[in-house]
Amino acid sequence: MTAPVVLMTGSNGEIGRSLLERFHTDGRFRVVSLDLTPLPEKLRPYCEATYTGNILDRYLLDQIAAHHEIEVVFHLAALLSSRGERDPELAHQINVEGTLHLMRMAQAQTQRLGRPVRFLFPSSIAVYGVGDLDAKRRYGRIAEDQGCEPITMYGCNKLYCEHLGRYFTKYYRSLGGGSGQPKVDFRALRFPGLISADTVPSGGTSDFGPEMLHAAAQGKPYACFVGPEARIPFMAMPDAVRALLGLLDAPAEQLTRASYNVGAFSLSARDIEGRVRRAFPVAEVSYAPEPTRARIVDSWPEDLDDAAARADWGWRPLYDADRAFDEYLLPAVRARYSH
Repeated sequence: MTAPVVLMTGSNGEIGRSLLERFHTDGRFRVVSLDLTPLPEKLRPYCEATYTGNILDRYLLDQIAAHHEIEVVFHLAALLSSRGERDPELAHQINVEGTLHLMRMAQAQTQRLGRPVRFLFPSSIAVYGVGDLDAKRRYGRIAEDQGCEPITMYGCNKLYCEHLGRYFTKYYRSLGGGSGQPKVDFRALRFPGLISADTVPSGGTSDFGPEMLHAAAQGKPYACFVGPEARIPFMAMPDAVRALLGLLDAPAEQLTRASYNVGAFSLSARDIEGRVRRAFPVAEVSYAPEPTRARIVDSWPEDLDDAAARADWGWRPLYDADRAFDEYLLPAVRARYSH
């Protein structure tokens, strides 16, 4: 039996590369890759086809859909928080209009196949805006329906796209289609800050932890862009991949929501500093909060209540803070800079 085709946008990013490795290992899908930048030579053999282009290019999406029977979409492409604040109109175009183009394509594929295309969407803790730090502490572990008042364009985009997905799953009527026509099966995960051992942090809003670790491993001083008490939830990349695949495989009748929180562990910048200093005793860490990014981090919850994911499809993280640092991050970072 031929493996089904999955379209992966943003395949050259952190999540995308990890998923490509996973799909190559288990042979479960034939991957069609779409990214603004060409995939590295190492990853190209993992794909049935690779496309370099923009998700805003509807003609390109139509061409991809015409050449491949796509049964699953992993829509990973996005313009993230910090960059989005510098150019909010571009963020809206990429994050909302691009997502809408892909949902239209998925709906057309659903009609073509006669069964729902599963559409996996990584959302974010950026959809939350908890107010001041006192409110953040009062919320503690936040549930999906609390505090959804994002203060960034990226957060607004992600929250709106969750609603778009719910619309395309429950209410959308294709041209000439009635209530009995199959609809897209949209599923979203609200991820905490993701930490990868395989990539270098690139200035993301949740990157203060990885940046601190990479600087210490290189013997470089690090000025943290948030204050020492700034706290958000984090997740190791292998758990992020497991969460996406766990939600993908969950029977539709067991799902009670379109969007789920998934959590692993919560750390403050000071907590991370302590772990970094234990690994690298001469690490130089100081704090120089950058107003924009620090304000964004302060607006995000301290932790995520993922009870719904645990109950509906059996979500359980494998990496707590100890295992994430000791078994996943530290060995890889040490190896990177050991030459």
